[in-house]
Amino acid sequence: MSNSDGTLSINNAICAHSMWKLRLYSAISSGKTDADVETVKCDNKCEFGKWLYGSEIDPATKKGASYEGIRHLHAEFHKCAAEVLGHAVGGKKEDALFMFGGEFSKRSNTLVRALTNWKHELAPNDANWAGFQSLLKAL
Repeated sequence: MSNSDGTLSINNAICAHSMWKLRLYSAISSGKTDADVETVKCDNKCEFGKWLYGSEIDPATKKGASYEGIRHLHAEFHKCAAEVLGHAVGGKKEDALFMFGGEFSKRSNTLVRALTNWKHELAPNDANWAGFQSLLKAL
């Protein structure tokens, strides 16, 4: 895996997973979604998950603590998002809102911080790093 490929995949993952906040909030508000709860629960169905489990990442990187930590956090994010979504479409709006503002937000923020750290670890001299950090703060 080249560092630029890795950082691009991580940037895309941060954006895509941040968008889940909007999707979940919309589902909570409307009680409807176009997403399947069981599919959302799977951490290998999204583009980042496909990349994370795919062959683009070299075996040495996959043995590292950062990779394993990201893999775990990503899986927990998906489980939590699916649970919020299940409550939202199952008529349990209050439960969905409670989880959304609590556990889901915590897991989402932890995953984004870990992805950001991993990105910096893979490309510590990336000229776009400062700009990307500014973008994250705006989310």
